[in-house]
Amino acid sequence: MSDSDSFINEVSEEVRRDELFGYIRKYGWIAVTLVLALVGGAAYNEYSKAKTESAAQAVGDAMLTAMGEDDPAARAQALAAVEAQGPSAAVTALLTAATQQEAGQLTEAAATLNTLAQNAEVPEIYRDLAAIKAAMLPNEDTDARKAALEALSAPGAPFRLLALEQIGLMQVDAGDVDAAIATMQSVLEDAEASQGLQDRAQTLIVALGGTPVLPVTTDAPITTE
Repeated sequence: MSDSDSFINEVSEEVRRDELFGYIRKYGWIAVTLVLALVGGAAYNEYSKAKTESAAQAVGDAMLTAMGEDDPAARAQALAAVEAQGPSAAVTALLTAATQQEAGQLTEAAATLNTLAQNAEVPEIYRDLAAIKAAMLPNEDTDARKAALEALSAPGAPFRLLALEQIGLMQVDAGDVDAAIATMQSVLEDAEASQGLQDRAQTLIVALGGTPVLPVTTDAPITTE
């Protein structure tokens, strides 16, 4: 290689180096920003995760402390004072209502459950569970209770069979034996009814003087001649 070629190559390398440094000076801030964003995002995620875990632990500790109260009324008051959000709030409310019911505070239990049933910030399954539990509480306003149970027994409702069972029991209390038998028979025939629910429905039908019609099962093997 001649001296002229060597000189040209050195100049070309120097030009490329200068261009590279120029690009770095011009666009390097973008790379730095991306790195800072990634590091900052990771740090924020870790902080948020630690904060969430700390909050959940605080709620759990408060619930355990409240559940340690021997007196149901004091336990219900302690549970009601626990500050929680989302599913934790739903579980706390359900425990509070159960404890209030245990303490004989039926009005307070109904209020706790109804508040949970209308809380759009908790998952729907908890709202539905609170609604059925509220409807199952003794209530002198039988018309309102029946209306609530009928709404909960609509097709597709998650606790419709439990609501139907409660309607049947209300019909028994009202002396409407035929209607109660028909209601419990519909529960007995429902394919989604659990074995325990079917047993309760069958027992009540017999106790009311009816003859339960057991659902036809297809579990038996089909034979051919």
